[in-house]
Amino acid sequence: MHTFDNVAVLGTGTLGSQIIMQAAYAGKQVAAYDISDDTLNKLPARWEWMRAFYRRDVEGFTDEKFDAAIARIAPTTDLNVAAEHADIVIEAVPENIDLKQKVYKELSGIVADDCILVTNSSYLLPSEIAPAVARPERFGTLHFANKVWKGNTGEIMGCDATAPETLDAIEEFATQINLRPFRVLKETRGYILNAQLVPLLKTALTLYANGVASFEDINDSFKVALQYQTGLIEVADTVGFSLLSVAWADEPDPKLREWIEAAAAAVKQGKGGLGDGEGFYVYDEEGNTVGKGTTFPDVWGSE
Repeated sequence: MHTFDNVAVLGTGTLGSQIIMQAAYAGKQVAAYDISDDTLNKLPARWEWMRAFYRRDVEGFTDEKFDAAIARIAPTTDLNVAAEHADIVIEAVPENIDLKQKVYKELSGIVADDCILVTNSSYLLPSEIAPAVARPERFGTLHFANKVWKGNTGEIMGCDATAPETLDAIEEFATQINLRPFRVLKETRGYILNAQLVPLLKTALTLYANGVASFEDINDSFKVALQYQTGLIEVADTVGFSLLSVAWADEPDPKLREWIEAAAAAVKQGKGGLGDGEGFYVYDEEGNTVGKGTTFPDVWGSE
């Protein structure tokens, strides 16, 4: 049995910070690595944002447990300090193949021989990253969903180089941090969840980008007809515009491409979705919609 007492998470953005807290709340010691102190200095605000969700969504939550989790997190800008004693390293840096390969090449001279390396990449395949990994047999993916504490899926995927025992170990770790593991048996962009979800989001946002209906009507028609609590526009906010911008970078529809460019600009303005507190909608500390955002008009092209 693997204990995975020491975890390193590389990247402390919206999802990286959620992964950090998921592991720490489960009792792990977590090194939180990012490239700048400015980024790490945002973590206390992220913890308080998450605290409200944990209080609402996590059974048995107490502030004492959450404070203890924060105490188990060690932020650092030194990759050596973050990774040298790690039992598992979770890479959650931006979705850029050159950046990810650079990170794994740097890790090769730092981590122990028995360390497990996993990427949280949403669309890059492990076989595309593996050439930069010194011991690819100990490398695979563990893909987290946004709002990890509630949507606690852990999608596990390897490539030809991945040893079967590595996938078993990743699944064991996922269970230890209260994820429900799902095995992806063949390399597939988007894993299981996003492969199903993203086409729905693309359809909804194509309707919006082409001025077919307001984003509220697109969102609410889905909720009313299917009796879901969340509509597709709210899901787009939850997934985040950063990921959607990457997933649809080569989009041929000129209208949707126009929206994608606006969404990428919104990310830079700190309005990239739920994780920023604003996307199409504005969200309170508990993630409830409290109004419409200011970035996009009700009907695209109507401004």
